[in-house]
Amino acid sequence: MTVKGFEEYLARLGVRPAGRPSVEELFALQRAHLARIPYENVGIQLGWPPGMAPEESVRRFAAGEGGYCFHLNGALAALLGALGYDVSLHAGGVHTDADGRGATGNHLALTVRVGGAAWFVDVGLGDGPFEPLPLREGTYALGDFVYRLRRSEAEPGGWSLYPPRSSDIRLMEFRTEPATLADFADEHVRLSTAADSAFVKTFAMLRRDEKRVWVLRGRVLTRIEAAGAVTEEIDTPEEWFGTMEERFLRRVDGLDADDRAALWLRVSRAHG
Repeated sequence: MTVKGFEEYLARLGVRPAGRPSVEELFALQRAHLARIPYENVGIQLGWPPGMAPEESVRRFAAGEGGYCFHLNGALAALLGALGYDVSLHAGGVHTDADGRGATGNHLALTVRVGGAAWFVDVGLGDGPFEPLPLREGTYALGDFVYRLRRSEAEPGGWSLYPPRSSDIRLMEFRTEPATLADFADEHVRLSTAADSAFVKTFAMLRRDEKRVWVLRGRVLTRIEAAGAVTEEIDTPEEWFGTMEERFLRRVDGLDADDRAALWLRVSRAHG
C-alpha cells in the first residue's frame, strides 16, 4: 500500500504526516491510535471474524471499527512502513501469570528504529503503554501507569513487558527475530474461531488515553484511573451500544438490527 491508501486511516487518527520519520511523529501516532481506535472483538462475537490483512484492517478502521493485536499492530506496521519507518514485526506471547511461557505467537509486537534509537511500539494490548518505550531495560511511568521492560528469561535475546497491576495481563514476552504477518495466520484462525478462545467466549472492548483505561467486558463497564477502578453494569441495549460510541469511539451504524439483537443476547446470557 502507498501512503495514499492510508488517508482515511490517518484522518481517523487525526495525524498529518510530516513527510519524514521522526520520534515525535511516532509518539503522536501511537497516542492517537490508542485514544481513537479501540481493541475489540465485535466481528468474532458475531461469528464473522475479520481477516488480518492490513488492507482490510485499514478499511475497517477508516469505517470506525477496531480490532485486536493482529489487526491493530498489523495495520500500524503497514502504515509506518509506508511512511518510511524502519519497523519490524515480532512474535509475542500474552500471559495472565507473571511466570509466562515465552512468545507463544498469540500476540504481534512491533519495534521501530528512528532517531538513532530502537523503540517498543504496541497498540494491540488494549491497555498497553500510551507511548513507545525505549527498547532497553527500565521502568517507565506514563502518567499514572507504570510499565517495566526487561530481558526475557524464556526467549534468549527477547524482551518481557510487565504492565501495571490494573491490567488483566501480567506479562507479554516477544522474540527479537523479525516475523511476518503470515507467521500469525494459524493462531489468528484459532483465536478467532476456537470455542475455548477468550475472544470467542467473552465480549471485550478496551480504549485508553493518557489518564485512563476504559474496559467493556460483556455488560460491565470499568474505568481505570490512578485513584482506582470504578465499575457499573449496563442494563439496556440502547445504553450498551451508546457506550460503544461514546466511550470507545466505535461506530455501530454498520451493525443492523439482527447484529445488535444477537450481540445483546450473547452478552446478556453470559452476564447471567
